[in-house]
Amino acid sequence: MTTTMDRPPAKTSGEPPRVRRRTTGGTVRHTRGTRVLVLVGLALFTLYSLAPVWWLLVAATKSQRDLYTTNGLWFSEFHFWDNLKDLFTYQDGIFLRWMWNTLFYGFAGTIGMTLVCVACGYGLAMYRFRGRGVLMACIIGSFLIPGALLTIPSFLLYTDLRLIDTPWAIIVPGFFNAFSVYLAKVYAEGAIPPELLEAARIDGAGEYRIFFQIGARLMSTGAATIFVLGFVGAWNNFFGPLVYLRSSEKWTVMLGLYSWLKVKVDSSVDLTGLVVVGSIVSLIPMVILMLSMQRYWRSGVTMGSLK
Repeated sequence: MTTTMDRPPAKTSGEPPRVRRRTTGGTVRHTRGTRVLVLVGLALFTLYSLAPVWWLLVAATKSQRDLYTTNGLWFSEFHFWDNLKDLFTYQDGIFLRWMWNTLFYGFAGTIGMTLVCVACGYGLAMYRFRGRGVLMACIIGSFLIPGALLTIPSFLLYTDLRLIDTPWAIIVPGFFNAFSVYLAKVYAEGAIPPELLEAARIDGAGEYRIFFQIGARLMSTGAATIFVLGFVGAWNNFFGPLVYLRSSEKWTVMLGLYSWLKVKVDSSVDLTGLVVVGSIVSLIPMVILMLSMQRYWRSGVTMGSLK
């Protein structure tokens, strides 16, 4: 009669044991298939996101002839610096004017929108007043209204105010954004303790001082997010400048590049190469903005972890 101690040890293979996950019902389910599926999905999403950027980078280095006769996903003769020179000298350097216009419209409108939306969100979150619920319902309900539906009324209003073909027709509408107000309200409710405001009032601080010295500082991460989202929207804005601006010297970079593409349809001149290089150059401010605003998000997350 053999005992358990006399039995030889079970043979083990050289393969590592499979990672298993035990569910609440007691069954064991392998996670390798799920992990592979997730990795494949992420790889496909990365390829889908980076393929247009890769084509843009490759096309920006080609001449006008190579742009149509060579492989679109690989390099040919390097003409990037010549294309860049042609971009900045075409029509007396009007592309630089379009870049300046877009930066000016974007920063002016987004800074105003950030101040207005952060103040509105702070007021809706920290104060209790009659009609607050109705006001929030109107703000949320405005999400359902398409922006194109307001084009004709806005055009008639700006015509009466003599704002058509002026920078104010692009800057002033950017001050108001219902989604940013809602985002600021939600962030203020989680970032600002009401007890801190009560303590400031007891110490004799006024409401404006409380907002600028306490509320605005605690909402800096939310304000940075609102600013980035607003600036990206203003930079990519196409429909507004198309409707409200007439002079080409006041156009934005998106509208200007579209006009160069339209030249190919109306005449025999092909400016596709300039449009490709201009698209690459127009991405630089967005990259700089994203890199420069990272410290605000990082500091906000760190501050929340230390509370």
